[in-house]
Amino acid sequence: MTVETLAAAIPRPMTPGPEHDALRRFHRDGRWEGVIHAGGMGPGTPAQTAVGTARHQWIQDGRWVVGDYAQDQFLEDGTFLFKWELHWVCGFDPATGEYRATIADNYGRAGIMRGWIEGDRLIFESTGDSAPRIRLTWDVSDPDVVLWKNEMTFDGKDWFLVEDYRIVPLD
Repeated sequence: MTVETLAAAIPRPMTPGPEHDALRRFHRDGRWEGVIHAGGMGPGTPAQTAVGTARHQWIQDGRWVVGDYAQDQFLEDGTFLFKWELHWVCGFDPATGEYRATIADNYGRAGIMRGWIEGDRLIFESTGDSAPRIRLTWDVSDPDVVLWKNEMTFDGKDWFLVEDYRIVPLD
């Protein structure tokens, strides 16, 4: 067998396609201010305010977008609580025909999410049956702003709003 024949038998990395390009409009560097609703971080938790930033980079020739998110959270009277941080890796998985993302945050949570695009909205839901589950939605119907929301369910049917933000470009 020739070297060329042996080399041709080895699978090659996938080539990024239109599914990858479609993710670009949802993953923009930006900043936000907003509210985390009462009960949004668990039963009995108070409402909070938040100020955050998102920064993204594309890796592996455009196959994956990596996002680093940071958010300072405060009680409504302005008392600082903590900084929340999340690392996000997102791309298209040809084996499943879906968008997939991995998440890891400074609470020590890690997970895999599945996603899809509906027009101007990118929607991701946590995988598995364990509660609670989350759903994240990016809406880019306004080309200058990303509307983002985080919803949660404990029973897999009834979703409630945890937080929503208007993300504007970084200055």
